[in-house]
Formats: sequence, structure tokens, C-alpha cells
Amino acid sequence: MKDIQFTTDYLVVLEKINRIDPKLYSKTRNYINGAVTYLSPYISRGVISTKMVLTEVLKKGFTIPQIEAFVKELVWRDYFQRLAQVHDVNLAIKQEQHPIANYGIPLPVMNASTGIKGIDNAIEDLIKTGYMHNHCRMYLACLVCNIAQSHWLQPARWLYYYLLDGDWASNACSWQWVAGANSSKKYYANQNNINKYTKTNQSNTILDLAYGDFEDLVIPDSLLKTDSFGLITELPEQKEISISDNLPTFIYNYYNLDPLWHRGTLGNRVLLLDPNFFSQYPISKKCMDFVIALSKNIPDIQIYIGSFQSFKEQFKVESIHYKEHPLNEGYIGVEESRDWIVEEVVGYYPSFFAYWKKVEKCLIKIN
Repeated sequence: MKDIQFTTDYLVVLEKINRIDPKLYSKTRNYINGAVTYLSPYISRGVISTKMVLTEVLKKGFTIPQIEAFVKELVWRDYFQRLAQVHDVNLAIKQEQHPIANYGIPLPVMNASTGIKGIDNAIEDLIKTGYMHNHCRMYLACLVCNIAQSHWLQPARWLYYYLLDGDWASNACSWQWVAGANSSKKYYANQNNINKYTKTNQSNTILDLAYGDFEDLVIPDSLLKTDSFGLITELPEQKEISISDNLPTFIYNYYNLDPLWHRGTLGNRVLLLDPNFFSQYPISKKCMDFVIALSKNIPDIQIYIGSFQSFKEQFKVESIHYKEHPLNEGYIGVEESRDWIVEEVVGYYPSFFAYWKKVEKCLIKIN
């Protein structure tokens, strides 16, 4: 992967949206060097939304059918978010993964030594940059869940820890989809497929197989050793903050760093970093530094280390606003909706296709 740097300057992020080529994206997105947008960290952190990205692209005169593949990728993100609103995505959504040989992570994955160059390179890039191409995430999950037969949950948490675009709903649901816990069948990729899309040229690897050979494959010796992990989040040191109890308070968090939210409204702006949340969903120092840097796009924001309840008890504020998210714990106040591509399509849909058909109808009406 090219050496990509993720800006934290909001105006530069907007320029990235303006440079999107949705047709080229559709043609090349599966390749490691394809014309992907690299906007996922900003969508996941709530700096921008899928709706905002689609709205800006459509302003250039494209129709939905012309850029359907691009639109679908945005809608996939909304689909997983909607699913997480009605289902605990820490649990199997459709059926349990089968078979399961272990509940750890293959050591060669953590060490980037699987022997599959396309995957090992992607793991090294992940730890260095905080990013992994979506196709490589599928390859990784396939290797871990369907070849090494590791249960999906711990490896998904391990990947989430490093991802700047770590979104628990998208991450967990995608791992379940690959492992057959959120799909009708498992996803497999052989060496030829990996070579094609990662620009590698390997043969005689553990994945150098015909697709018909995967179902009866015995776990390769190289993937038998597994381990658990004890990842922790390094939180910043708490500094003294000043809160005016006669002003509304706007709570930002790991999933909402929108600099346009209530812009121009006088109020307290607080980035809430809850240790309990980060204990359940740990992130790397690179991810935490990224969040704090992004928060600087929000004028006068202050950082509070603690739970929502402890903040409310300490500062006795009455008018509190926050954006809805399934991982908000103990939030009480004025809950505001996130931006959705199609707000009225809600609830559980058993497949992305069913959700997409509803969304597509609405989009075509307004496009």
C-alpha cells in the first residue's frame, strides 16, 4: 500500500470528498492500489457522514445507476449501523459460526508472519498507518475464521484496536459475514484471488487451492498456535475544565466529532472519553491521538475523562445534547439522530440486498 497519511484538518477532509471519482472507484476499489476514498476514518469518527459524502458526489451530476457500486458501499455502512441499533453485534446475528477450533488469534496473524504476502503486508501497514484495505480485511477474516477456525470475536477486537476507522458495528458484522454467522455461506479467497488484488505473485502457499478444496481443509500447522491479547487504551491526562451550568452542553465522543453539529450555538462542548467504554472496546495510542487531533476542529472543546453519569453528577448541567449511538452507555438528555442516507428506512433487514432495495427506491425518487 502506498504510504498514506490521514489528515486531521477538516478543510482538507472536505477537499478529499471533492476529489472523489465514483466511476473510477467502482472499477478499481477491490485492488490494493485502487481509487478508494480513504474517507472511512472520518465517517467512523462522525466527522462527516455517508449522507454528506453522497450528497456532495451527486452535486456533480451523477445519477444513482451511474455510480451504483459507489453508493452501495456507502449504504453498507448505514446497513450495519441500523443492524446494531436492533441487535447486539457482539453475538451471532443469524447462526453460530461452525466449526470453531479456538477462541484466540493465530500467532502468525499478530506477528504478520502468515506466509501470505498480501495479508502480511496488510497487517504491517495496519500497525504502521492504522488502515487496512477492505479487501484485505476480508482476506484476513477468511484466513482466521475459515482456515484457522478461530471464533470471530477476539480477532475482530484485535483489528478494531488498530483501525483509525474502527467502527464496531461495521467491523463485527463484517467478520460475522465472512465467518458465516451473518450470511448464508462463508467467504473464501484463494491465493490466485489474493495475488490479483494485492499485486503479489505467490504459489504453493496454504491458500494455493481450488475453491472446492476449502470446505474439507484441515487447519494448517502454521496456524495452530493461537494466543489471546490484553490490549489497553492509553487515555490522556485529565486537565481542569470549566463548565457553565446555564448553557447547553454538547457531548462528543469516539463516534461523534462533527465540527458542524450545532455550530454557532453558544454552549459547553465536551469530548467525553469514558474509561469503561475503552475497556470494552480498546483502541491504540495512534487511534486516540487521531481522535484528540480531530476534536481540535471543534472550537472551545474540552476533554473529560469519565462516564456520562460522573460528568453529569460533577457539573450538574441540565441541558445535555448528544447524537444517538448504540454504544452510548448511560446517556440521558436530548438524543439527536445521526445523518442517514435515507432516514426513513429503519429496523432489521435480514440481508443487505433487502435493505438496499428499500434505500434505492427512496434515492431514485429524490435523485
